[in-house]
Amino acid sequence: MRIVLVEDNSSLAKGISYRLEDSGHAVDVLTDGNDAEQFLKSDTADLIILDINLPGVDGLTLLKDLRRRGDARPVILLTARAETQDRVIGLDAGADDYLIKPFEMAELEARIRALLRRRDVPQQQFRKIGALNYDPATRQLFANKTEIDLPRREMSVFECLLEAEGRLVSKSALLDHVYGTGADIDEKVMEVYVSRLRSKLSAHGIQIVTRRGLGYKITEKQS
Repeated sequence: MRIVLVEDNSSLAKGISYRLEDSGHAVDVLTDGNDAEQFLKSDTADLIILDINLPGVDGLTLLKDLRRRGDARPVILLTARAETQDRVIGLDAGADDYLIKPFEMAELEARIRALLRRRDVPQQQFRKIGALNYDPATRQLFANKTEIDLPRREMSVFECLLEAEGRLVSKSALLDHVYGTGADIDEKVMEVYVSRLRSKLSAHGIQIVTRRGLGYKITEKQS
């Protein structure tokens, strides 16, 4: 999953991003409200963690602008303001959750999981491709009732391809999904992940098709 973190405290931002990346998420970190305002207009991350007190445009204004544009992505507000009225203001502005500093990283991760469980996966918990079932809430992939154990990077590649629903995904888009936008990672790394994932899925009737120079797509094998 891709997460945007907008937090001007650099040490806190690093701590959050490292923890989330260790859990297999890609994290884009922004430290300035003006930069975040531009970034969020075109970004397609799955979830936003947003500090209220920011240089430039403040977090509440960013949140209101998101909702005004019809952007319904989950948003967790971070703030040192502990008063009930402050929480009410944040939630009324469109926040899905509100976390008061200081907080434990485990609590932030739990809040993220809770929001993902409430996300738009209508009435169906599992997503199906061929003989495989994927549970987006727990990030588990099953063949019948047997779990297919994928390392977190390969799982991120699978999720991105699955979300594309058979459309081509470029190598750079996969890198952005797995590592975060603008990460300085050699594209050959993605070739390794795709190759490993292809081998593991092939036995279950799933193929990853390569279109040279264009990208990859995931489909069922044709009998």
